[in-house]
Amino acid sequence: MKKIILLVCIAMSFSLSAQNNQELLKHFEAYYNQMKVQGDIQGVINGLTHLNILEPSEAKQDTLAFLYMNDGKFVQALNVIGVDLYATDSDMAVEIKAVSLKSINQTKLALKQFEELFRRTPGVSIAYELAELYIQEQNLAEASKKVEYGLLHVKDDMKKTYYEARQPYQVPLKAGFLYLKGIITFNENKDANIDAAVSYLEQALAIAPNFNLAFASRSALLGQKEQPEKTD
Repeated sequence: MKKIILLVCIAMSFSLSAQNNQELLKHFEAYYNQMKVQGDIQGVINGLTHLNILEPSEAKQDTLAFLYMNDGKFVQALNVIGVDLYATDSDMAVEIKAVSLKSINQTKLALKQFEELFRRTPGVSIAYELAELYIQEQNLAEASKKVEYGLLHVKDDMKKTYYEARQPYQVPLKAGFLYLKGIITFNENKDANIDAAVSYLEQALAIAPNFNLAFASRSALLGQKEQPEKTD
């Protein structure tokens, strides 16, 4: 008889727990949806965090990491989904890891994620990101491969946004690739390749006269060329 009573109590406790869990799910689903209506990003993150604890799923985890990344909280995004590369990761997860790792200057780790993105869905935007990262790592051969891919496949209507100036600005992505080609060319031989590098930068400026980064780089190279040789 005691065993029967104990089993009934256990069954009732599981039932109550399930009911409480469902009530919490309904509460946080309502909270999450209301935060979205109000445009409260932190509220949305809080609501989704509770939902993921109560009923974990890869989709919730990826969405939570995306919200953090989109809000500029790259470390928090990586804390949600990690930094390691897994073949089972969703495309969203790989992109979040790539962008977040690049944003916190973890270049080598970011390269792995961007290469995986490029393997899954090759495209000129990812090629540009890879070329930039390879230049930072002084892997000019791989950077050049991605630039050539970009120049071969880029369309005239594709744009790239730059943020180094006081106001962000856009230029055609083709100009961006020509800029990178100029930087690679210069770094391949900093003494002999100044003219060739300047030529690519001028091609970029011909397409995008407002390309501040290309203009500044061209001016720096020309200034370096004009410096008189040091004499003993």
